Amino acid sequence: MGAAAVTSLAAPAIAQNRKIVVGALRFTSHSGSFIALERGYFNDAGLDVELKFFQAAQPMAVAIASGDVDYAVTAVSGGLVSLADKGAIKVIGGALSEEKGIDGQKILASDAAFKSGLTSPSQLGGKTFGMSTAGSSFHYMGSKVAEAEGVEMSFKPLQKVGAIIGALKSGQIDAWSIVPHIAKPLAGSGAVHIIGNISDYLPGYQVTTVFTSAKNAADERDQTKDFLTGFGKGVSDYNSTMIDKAGGDAGVNEMVDLIHKYVYTDRPREKAAPSIINGTMRINEGSKLNIASLRDQLEWFQAEDLVGKDITLDTLVDGSYVETYEG
Repeated sequence: MGAAAVTSLAAPAIAQNRKIVVGALRFTSHSGSFIALERGYFNDAGLDVELKFFQAAQPMAVAIASGDVDYAVTAVSGGLVSLADKGAIKVIGGALSEEKGIDGQKILASDAAFKSGLTSPSQLGGKTFGMSTAGSSFHYMGSKVAEAEGVEMSFKPLQKVGAIIGALKSGQIDAWSIVPHIAKPLAGSGAVHIIGNISDYLPGYQVTTVFTSAKNAADERDQTKDFLTGFGKGVSDYNSTMIDKAGGDAGVNEMVDLIHKYVYTDRPREKAAPSIINGTMRINEGSKLNIASLRDQLEWFQAEDLVGKDITLDTLVDGSYVETYEG
């Protein structure tokens, strides 16, 4: 009986402290994970979470596929779709979205290009647009803007966000698009200029998604639901505090303190705070997933011959975990 009692106690105790690794970028758009960790929401869901940080989306996708990371939030890329086609990953939810009335991703021009007449997206013809890699979200956004404006421009792959920023500030590239917490301080410094908004070209754009390995999606359903539960509570806190201002200025200040542990850690709090606040964008409640936006992204990757034309949304998405919608 003693052994049976020990066994019956040990099993749930182990289940309540399951170790997982969550991938993240040091962006305010990843705040759902930071808040869930700091406020114990992952722990409440029975998960012992380690955050692993990356400098770009593609290496994070590879880490999910290899099993080095269990869950992550990132933009859909050609590389992500290709990994899904190989049966390695699945998108299981939505995260950051463009929403009318809420500051979103900005279209930027270098100071040199701006002074030469690049003052609106309609003047992007013949210009060079920065991106991390071919098939990245930067590539997708830039192409969609150019298509809408009826112009052609070239793309320069620079691998990392820091390298893109350096190239934009030095005039090696003419334009780029990025989340507001990076765009606004750059523009405020005078090194670059904001010339447009991505939401004007891609309203409802599902900027980032929640994803995991195909194995986790299929075989670790309880763990995956627990992750989404903890993450979702972090997202709700972020939206209510930073967008709806439910806690007033005091709530915003407390949230900035929390996020500053992970974002702009090389800056003092007083200098980091404006950028963190400027980076506020809506993260989908309940990890709802905009299927219409994902379909548009997949069709663009296919039209650009970046992924196979026989890949379907079902290959990329496991829609059994969250509510999906056509937005």
